[in-house]
Order: sequence, then C-alpha cells, then structure tokens
Amino acid sequence: MSTSSQAFSHHFVGLTDHALAEGGEGGRSETRLAAPTRRAGPQEPRSSGLRERQLRAKFEASSGRAVQMMTRDVLLDMELEEDDDEDGDIGDAPASKRPLLRTHALPSGLALENLDQMNASSFGTLGSQHDFLSPEFEEFNGKPDSLFFNDGQRRIDFVLVYEDESRKENSKKGSNEKQRRKRQAYESNLIHDGLQLEATRSVLDDRLVFVKVHAPWEVLCTYAEIMHIKLPLKPSDLKTRTSAFGNFNWFTKVLQVDESIIKPEQEFFTAPFEKNRMNDFYIHDRDTFFNPATRSRIVYFILSRIKYQVRDNVKKFGINRLVNSGIYKAAFPLHDCNFSHPSADSSCPNERYLLYREWAHPRSIYKKQPLDLIRKYYGEKIGIYFAWLGYYTQMLLLAAVVGVACFLYGFINRNNCTWSKEVCDPNIGGKIIMCPQCNICPFWELNITCESSQKLCIFDSFGTLVFAVFMGLWVTLFLEFWKRRQAELEYEWDTVELQQEEQPRPEYEARCTHMVINEITQEEERVPFTAWGKCIRVVLCTSAVLFWILLIIASVIGIIVYRVSVFFTLSKEMRPSENGTDPIQKYLTPHLATSITASLINFVIIMILNMIYEKVAIMITDFELPRTQTDYENSLTMKMFLFQFVNYYSSCFYIAFFKGKFVGHPGDLVYWLGKYRNEECDPGGCLLELTTQLTIIMGGKAIWNNIQEVLLPWVKNLFGRYCSVSGSEKITPRWEQDYHLQLMGRLGLFYEYLEMIIQFGFVTLFVASFPLAPLLALVNNILEIRVDAWKMTTQYRRMVPEKAQDIGAWQPIMQGIAILAVVTNAMIIAFTSDMIPRLVYYWSFSVPPYGTHAHHTMEGYINNSLSIFNVADFQNRSLENPYSRRGNYTTCRYRDFRNPPGHPQEYRHNIYYWHVIAAKLAFIIVMEHIIYSVKFFISYVIPDVSKSTQSKIKREKYLTQKLLHENHLKDMTKSMGVLAESIIGVVDNHLRPKVE
Repeated sequence: MSTSSQAFSHHFVGLTDHALAEGGEGGRSETRLAAPTRRAGPQEPRSSGLRERQLRAKFEASSGRAVQMMTRDVLLDMELEEDDDEDGDIGDAPASKRPLLRTHALPSGLALENLDQMNASSFGTLGSQHDFLSPEFEEFNGKPDSLFFNDGQRRIDFVLVYEDESRKENSKKGSNEKQRRKRQAYESNLIHDGLQLEATRSVLDDRLVFVKVHAPWEVLCTYAEIMHIKLPLKPSDLKTRTSAFGNFNWFTKVLQVDESIIKPEQEFFTAPFEKNRMNDFYIHDRDTFFNPATRSRIVYFILSRIKYQVRDNVKKFGINRLVNSGIYKAAFPLHDCNFSHPSADSSCPNERYLLYREWAHPRSIYKKQPLDLIRKYYGEKIGIYFAWLGYYTQMLLLAAVVGVACFLYGFINRNNCTWSKEVCDPNIGGKIIMCPQCNICPFWELNITCESSQKLCIFDSFGTLVFAVFMGLWVTLFLEFWKRRQAELEYEWDTVELQQEEQPRPEYEARCTHMVINEITQEEERVPFTAWGKCIRVVLCTSAVLFWILLIIASVIGIIVYRVSVFFTLSKEMRPSENGTDPIQKYLTPHLATSITASLINFVIIMILNMIYEKVAIMITDFELPRTQTDYENSLTMKMFLFQFVNYYSSCFYIAFFKGKFVGHPGDLVYWLGKYRNEECDPGGCLLELTTQLTIIMGGKAIWNNIQEVLLPWVKNLFGRYCSVSGSEKITPRWEQDYHLQLMGRLGLFYEYLEMIIQFGFVTLFVASFPLAPLLALVNNILEIRVDAWKMTTQYRRMVPEKAQDIGAWQPIMQGIAILAVVTNAMIIAFTSDMIPRLVYYWSFSVPPYGTHAHHTMEGYINNSLSIFNVADFQNRSLENPYSRRGNYTTCRYRDFRNPPGHPQEYRHNIYYWHVIAAKLAFIIVMEHIIYSVKFFISYVIPDVSKSTQSKIKREKYLTQKLLHENHLKDMTKSMGVLAESIIGVVDNHLRPKVE
C-alpha cells in the first residue's frame, strides 16, 4: 500500500467512528460508500491536507446514509449458546482488541468490525429473524445450459450449495438449527451488501439447495475500484508481437491453434477502474464490460469478507469457514458450457468446449497451447503456470536430443572400452580374486561384474562429461529466456506493474489485535502479534520444519541399515555351492537385489512422508499467519520444497557422495557403532546404482502422479454421478453438473508446480549419471500438459480466477537448483565415476616413470586400480570364511589405491591416490569456474526484458497517460464552460435591472 493510501485508511476509520457516534440508526440508503483508490496514470504528488479536507467533506455529507446502511447488517449473537467453534480452526480476537479494518478491505456492512463500542445485540439476535433477508426460491426452468437467473437477464457469478437442514437424516436438531441461522444471517448480509440471490432446489436430490449469486453493475463498479482492477480504456493500435520464425510459417502453422476456431482477443489500453472516470472507459455494453472471470473474482472477494456470527463479542466471517464447517457444501463459479459439446444458448462463448477441443483433447497433443484463452477463462495465475510448463517442455527438447546423443555415443563405444574388456577377460578378470564384501561373504572373481562394467561404459564415458557441461549452460539459458518470455506475457496480459494492492487474508485480519506505529506513515496500525510473539512463532515453525527434515534423514539411515542387513542375508542365502543358484545369481546378484528393493522401499517411504508432511506444512504455515495469499503460498512453497528436497534427493546424495567412500580396507574396516560394517558400492561402482535409483524414483513418481491426477478424479466423479442419478436420466442444470465435479482447491496449482520443480531437480542435479533423464522428463511433460488440461476442463470445478505477474517463489528456487547442479554434477564425475582415475592412469601412470608401457594406453588399468591384501592380515571377526570352498587364497584384491603388503608403508595410500585426489579437486574447481563464468556472462548478456517489449510497455504507458490526461482536460473544459455560463448568467441577472 502506498503511504498516502495508508494515511487515508487510518483517517477514514477515524471519520467512521466520528460519524457513527452522531449518526444514529435508520433505514438503509441505496448510496454506497466507496473507498478512495489510486488514480490511473502517472504518480502525481498529492497535498495530504487538501485531500483529507475534501474527503472529510465528502464523507460527512454521506455519513448519515452510510450509518443507516451499515447498521442493517445482521449478525447472530451466539454468546448464550454452547459453540464448539465448528466454523474452522482459526479463532477470532475479541472485539475489544479487533483491528480497525480498512474500509477498502471490508466495505459497507463489514465496517461493523470497527464499532467496538456498540453492543452486538443491536445487530440482531437469534430471535430477530424478521431482520433476515432471504433469497428468492425459483423452480428449475428446464434450460440445462443457462448461465442466468430464471429471468434470463441476471448472470450467475457464483453458486453456493447447502443441504436443507429440515430434510437432513440422522442428525441433531439443535445443530441443524444453528447452521440454518448462521446461513440465513450470512445470506442476509450478502443481500444487504448489494448482491442478488436466487435459490433453486436440486433436480436429483431435493435435500440440496443451490443459491445463485449475481453482482449488479453498481456492486461490480464499486469493488472494481476497491480492488484496483484494470479495465479497457480504448482499443490498442500498437503492433502485436511477431514470431521469430516468420520464414517458417508453413511449418509453424501446423502447430498453431486455428484462429478461425479460437479468435485472437482484441487488445486494449487499460487503467485501474475509477467510478468518477467511468466515461473514460470503453463501456459499449455493461453486460460484457466485466468478463465472467472478473465478475467471479469480485464476488469471491465479497463472499470471503461477509460476516455471519458474533460469539463472545467476536465476529466470524467468510465463505471458506462456512464451507469448512459444513454449513455450505460447496462454493464455486460456473463453467460456461459442457466440455463435450457447445451450449444451446447462442450467447454462450463456449470457451470450455473450445479449451477441451483445442487444448485438452489427445488429438491436439502436438499443438501449441491457447494461452490467451486459458488466461481469459481461468485467470492469469493458471495461465502463467501453463505458459511456464510449456516453455520448460520446449527447452527440454534440446536437452533430450543432446542427452540421447551422449547416450548413443556411450552405447556405440561400449565394446571399445579397454578396462571393461579386461574385466570380462577370463585371463585377466577371471584370475583376479576379490576380497569378501561382508563378514560371511565368499571370495569372488572380478569377471562376474562383466555385464555391469559393460553397462557402466555407456554412462561413464566422455559423452557424459560433455553432457554435464552442456546442462550447466542449458539451465541458465532456460531461466534467462523464460524471464524474457515472462516479460512478454506480462505485457500481453496487462500485468506489468501490477498495481492491484493484494488484500490481507481474512484469517490475518481476524487476528490483528496489537497496535504498532508504522515506520513509513508514522500512523497507528493493527498487527496480529508483537515482535516477541513473531519471534516465538518463527522459532516454533523452524523447529517443526527441522524436526521433519531430521525424520527424513532418519528414514534414509534406516534404508542404509536395510541395505546392509539384506545384503548380508542374500550373500548368505545365495551361495552357489549349496543352493545351486548360479543361473539366478548370474542376473540377480545380492548387490542388484539389495539396490532395487531398497529403491522401491525408499520410494514408498517418500510417498508416505510426502502425504503426511503436506498436512503438517499447511498447519505450520497457518500458525505463521502470513498477511496475504501470496505471502502464504511463498512461505508454504519454501517449507514444502525444503522437505521434498531432502525427501526425494537424500538417497541420491547418499549413493553419489557417501556410499562406499568411508569403508576402510579389509584389514581395517569401518564399523557403525562397532557392529555394522559400512556399506560398499556395487562391484561395478556406485554410478550404476545411482542411475538405477534415479530411474526408479523418476519413473515411479511419474506413474504415481498420473494415477493420482487421472484415475482418482475420474473414479470419484463416476461414482458421484452414479450415486446421484440413481438410475434415472433427468435434465440437470449447469450448476448441478458442476457441483458433482471435483474441487481443485486453492493449493491445487501449488502441487502442480512442486511436482515439476522436483522433476527439474532430477533433470539438473544428477544428470551426469543419467543422460536420459531429460528425455523421460520431456515425455512426461508432454503428457502432463494434456493431463492437467483434461482434468481442469472435464473433472474439476472452475477455479476462482486470480491475478499473477510471475511464477512467484519458484523462480529463485530454480535459480538455486541451477547453481547447485553445477557442483553436484562436477562432484559426481569426480568422486562417483571412475573418469578421473582413468584419465590419470592414461596420462601419467601408463608410461614411465610410473608405468611400463611405451605409449599412453588404458591397458593394465584394472590391475593398477585394485590394491592387494594379504588374507593372513584379516581381523579375527572377518578372518574365517567357512563358505568359500574354492581353494586357499593367500591374497585378494580390493578397490582402492594403497601400498601392497610388505611395503614400508603397507596399506597406506600410494602416490596414485594423491595424484587422483589432486586431479579430482582440480577438475571440480576448473569445471565450476568455467561453467559459472559462462553462466554469469550469459545472464549479463541476455536482458530479462527485451528492448522491443520495453518499448511497447513505455509506449502503452505513455499513450494511456495521454488519453487519461486529455479526457481529464475535456472534463475540466466542460466544467469550466458550465461554470462560466453560470457566472455570466448571475452577473447578467444582477446588472440588467441596474441598466434598465
């Protein structure tokens, strides 16, 4: 809020108290009190004294009528009844400590909250039912596609659904009566606030009543000014954005939506609406000036702030609390038609049908999204999500192509992998005896890992290094070009400098009990808690989040214990000499079985903890009490992402950077708590295990989400229709058809973002181990767009349209992931793969002075990378191996770079190890600095807003200001002309008698 607006807000409350002290009671006046708002055009300096005097004079002139209007609102006085606070889990503050709510947030009747000195009983008690205004009851007129009241003139902007208490079965009479009176008080206050209601009983279930809500022209204009909604001034004559692929229209035309079916929207110059400048706006038809999405948004704003009850001098309000408590069963705006066929009403735009046909239908899977129609029908918040998802999917196409190319490079060259050939060679790998990997495990030949080594050649190749560097640059290009695309959408959708001041959440306003001094305005204002109370809430919420993160880490430790114990058991049970499991063990080794089952169990634990933490995160955020809905969603976003980051990625980080890194050597093994031997990598290495983990989590997550998003809503709707129809085919109205659809919920879009950001993390953080991750993400996203479109148009009720300028907190989260991805991929290549040790051997240890070959080669790498251990040096607890019946071995090999037995520094790290460590650290530093330098250079070179878009924004702003200024001059000229004529007339009347 601007400084002047806040100052006037407090001034206006003071005037309200003064007027109410003198106004008395009386009948309701039709004149409504509109709070002053910012004016369109440039920010002009205001004289606060002159402005306040003008407003004081204007207000005092209408104070009597305003009081008459406000005192007619009806509230239930429930002080003498037992009430279990069934209207939600948010307690309100006593009226003596209630905030002086600004009238622009709670106009007309809702300003009752400021009347602390007045007795609540003056607004009606349980016995004062004669004060209730109730909606008109009408029978269904038999028109299933109608979007209007029975008179065919008033449009339905919102629908409220409740179950008639008199026809409920097996319920308490007293509770039903309380709910009925709360609902009557609420509906009465809706009518007093200017809304028009019409009630109709259900066609399929006579217990249900549908209350249709219509906002008249005056109400729409008043709240459009309060909410600072931008509306058209005149048609825009600026050129539209041209495609960068204009020379390829013959190709792109196939991908575009047919403009003869979905016609482009007319562009307008816009400005925040003001009633005193109504003539400046492009009002050709009052019925279409406010489109259905804007009308629904205004009505929902009103519904969220109307009160219905006072208890212990505490007032409760809002449709959300009424729905949560069961007084209403649903509240939603209407879809405009059936998705499968157009409406019979010729005036219906059939936007839902067009969206299903050209966007959600499988045959349109190759077409671009009709973003302008999505934004018009569902609002900018949903439109920006689908724009981001579509752009992300387009950019994934490039990453998928490069990833497949790198994968094919490794696949084609897998047979040329020298170190893999040595592993598979019976004369080399077959004669290398490896040390047991557990206390009762047998000795084993290296060549049993032949297949694993061949698979590892595909992923652990030079192509993987190239792809990791490429993805570090790709993610920067994606984020920078998305900022430019987002700026274009802000211009096209008229959200540049979104000046709509977001209103406080009703839950926040209800808790404003403490008075503080605003540092900017130096005025008193109400806040929900003191600085000390805020610190306590922050500490408690942070502690709760940390507790759940530690719980996830504990589950990861549990998975590690499972891996160790299961590997021990399988190694014992799968002994080839006793059970004859050679054919099985050839394809299902103890390591592979342990890895797969642990990944599956980890996935199940992830899903269970995810469902639990969703509810916990919402409870924690509700306790924090953010001021606005944007603040609420940003706070919830950070909590959910931190949890999901640890939940989904912890196992991958463990496998990549911890597993097998701290195991010691056979003569000096590392044990947990002196009992559990630390887990080692698969004989083929941890990189292949990380690839398996990523495949299972990404694939399982995609399948699970599709089941949740497709099957569950479809089955619920099918079951609901079956139960409601009960075998009879009846014509049902549009509002009843929509009622039987599923509720999307206010956080439904949040979960869609969260799903994609988690996938974005898998694609970028661990892509060095799985080059096919972008391809899987691309296929999933192509289906995800259409699945989301299908469920929104066919399975869910229409959401309340909301404004949004960008994707919010998800943008900095993606930037943080992009920075972290460079580090993780560099460390995967350095510490998880064997690329650096192979390069060190090739360039330094294959030739003198360390090697014996005359030229650089990979021959002998396997023998050089495995250290020797003397079996006689086993510790007592691991010395005996009663299950190895393949002869007596004096030495065995293990994966490490240590000096052999008999060396002056036996079993200590050799010179090869220190060369490898130095090379790894140098690789990480060089790779990070190169990629970060290029990333920051790209970010600097590519501006967030293109020059053409900047020019269009400035040009439109200039023309809008010029238009408003010219209209203002015309009004001033006209007013001066009328004033001059009046003065001349007065002077003439005075002078004429003297002359005569």
